[in-house]
Amino acid sequence: MSNAVVRIMKTPDLRRKIGFTLFIIVLFRLGSFVPAPYVDYTNVKQCINQTSETSGLYELVNLFSGGALLQLSVFAMGIMPYITASIIVQLLRVVIPRFETLHKEGEAGRAKLTQYTRYLTLGLGLLQATTLITVARTGALYGTACTGSLLADDNWYTVVLMIITMTAGTGLIMWLGELITERGVGNGMSLLIFTSIAAQFPSQMGAIWKGTNGPRNFLLVLVLAIVLVVAVVFVEQSQRRIPVQYAKRVVGRRTYGGNTTYIPIKVNMAGVVPVIFASSLLYLPALIAQFNQGDGSTEPPAWVQFISNYLTRGDHPLYMALYFLLIVGFTYFYVAITFNPEEQADNLKQYGGFIPGIRAGRPTADFLTYVLTRITFPGSLYLGIVALLPLIVLSLLSVSQNFAFGGTSILIVVGVGLETVKQIDSQLQQRHYEGLLK
Repeated sequence: MSNAVVRIMKTPDLRRKIGFTLFIIVLFRLGSFVPAPYVDYTNVKQCINQTSETSGLYELVNLFSGGALLQLSVFAMGIMPYITASIIVQLLRVVIPRFETLHKEGEAGRAKLTQYTRYLTLGLGLLQATTLITVARTGALYGTACTGSLLADDNWYTVVLMIITMTAGTGLIMWLGELITERGVGNGMSLLIFTSIAAQFPSQMGAIWKGTNGPRNFLLVLVLAIVLVVAVVFVEQSQRRIPVQYAKRVVGRRTYGGNTTYIPIKVNMAGVVPVIFASSLLYLPALIAQFNQGDGSTEPPAWVQFISNYLTRGDHPLYMALYFLLIVGFTYFYVAITFNPEEQADNLKQYGGFIPGIRAGRPTADFLTYVLTRITFPGSLYLGIVALLPLIVLSLLSVSQNFAFGGTSILIVVGVGLETVKQIDSQLQQRHYEGLLK
């Protein structure tokens, strides 16, 4: 490993790329601590110290912003608007034929879809910033631990300036991520999410250490994290390889084809998207209930109390059951959208490829559908277990629920880490014939 690091430092191009990536990451983290204009930062710090956990509605956003949401910084929205916009554009390919046509046009079409994603990201950032400022004006961002406005000035032009600033911060984060992708190492957006999550680990582990039975819980959580990381690495690297043979074709005096390859079908083809879908859908009832709490003199309606008691806490059995079922359902849904067996079969037939023992055309599509369905089932169970296991263990240990140790964060951190190391390894192999992993 030390030799690989030395080879990286001796490779000027790779050294510059890694240095540029680290520089952008530092800028991103610095922006997370710059408060938005007209924020009463003293009151914000007091509210952060008084509350032990964020309202369930904002936990995921706060996770992906690296804690910037609670500090009401210029990067308070984090990368979440871009994630949502990317998922929406991807889903619209099924609904809008024009989007699917653009996807099949190659680089030019995908560049157009990327442009649509950018516009939608700014629109969602504007909407989410407006919601955040509205909640911050009442102090409800920190639940019942903090009351009163978090803004130093409550005039309309102040609110407009804050919304514009946070939306601009979302656009800047998107640009920083694209810079990493173009000039750095790895996928820029994924690395920024990785940075946001990893930045919260020290503080969360410190909070567990200082809590009740701190050392014991600290060691148990650490062991759980190591077990989850090993399991995630094992499953993320697992795949079913379907062999494919290409018939020989003679064009003029040259012979093409005749080689053998395979179609890799991963056990977890959906990645972390189903977990994000399930978390977001479970937050909708909490969002609706938050704006129906009553005026304080009367009790909220029964349905609001039901949501507050059962659908906002990760340690309740009903919440866990719904969470698990939603993850399994969304896994099948997302895999069906991202992998089209009929399109894959048509591509094989067009280029003279076939699966041994399976006829080309419709039988190939049916075989791929059969294999995909069987592979997706254990993959969906794996996602559900990884997402629920930290919630169950933290609940048994009487540790406050923290998304920093949830299945979402583990999947993202390990997945991004593996992909980044693979990219560095491939670039080293191009220059030294020996990679980082050897």
